[in-house]
Amino acid sequence: MVRQVLKRLISWQRGLTARLPNVHPMTRGIVTYALMWPTGSLIQQTMEGRNLRTYDWARAARFSLFGGLYVAPSIYGWVRLTSAMWPQTNLRIGIAITEQISYGPFACVSFFMGMSLLERKTFAQAVEETKQKALPTYKVGLCVWPFLQTINFSLVPEHNRIIFVSICSLMWTIFLAYMKMRELDSTPEPEPELDLRHTKLAN
Repeated sequence: MVRQVLKRLISWQRGLTARLPNVHPMTRGIVTYALMWPTGSLIQQTMEGRNLRTYDWARAARFSLFGGLYVAPSIYGWVRLTSAMWPQTNLRIGIAITEQISYGPFACVSFFMGMSLLERKTFAQAVEETKQKALPTYKVGLCVWPFLQTINFSLVPEHNRIIFVSICSLMWTIFLAYMKMRELDSTPEPEPELDLRHTKLAN
């Protein structure tokens, strides 16, 4: 299923770029992420054992809304900023590391906060979930994304870079969907039992 989804997504993205060459890049990004993010959510739900009858379509819709209206514009803004700061392309490893140090924490925190609020959780609940999930997610991204970006700019031909990033982004979205649905560790630590026998002897 994942392979078929990837083929269709890549084919659709190529068609969109070819048919709408004059469309603003952020507009293409919004459309792409509005489709790619719910796709990642549905793949993750499939890995949970769900099917067409049991998919949580509301969850997928939240991913579409967040991906299209928040992630795409923020990534577009970040790309514009990095292009202005590093117009040359000979320091891609440094850019990838800088991206994870600066944009990575912001992306992780905003994802869990935004998605939790879209679930109509209270602000306090959203903060608590973010505290528990953002750092572990960021640590994984810190290990993965600099490596992938280095491969992208060093080994992948320029005309295939967008496709490569799209595939990586879909996989990352699946991981984000998994982290979002992980249960919070809300079990309180057991209190030490008081030995009443020793207490009585002491008295």
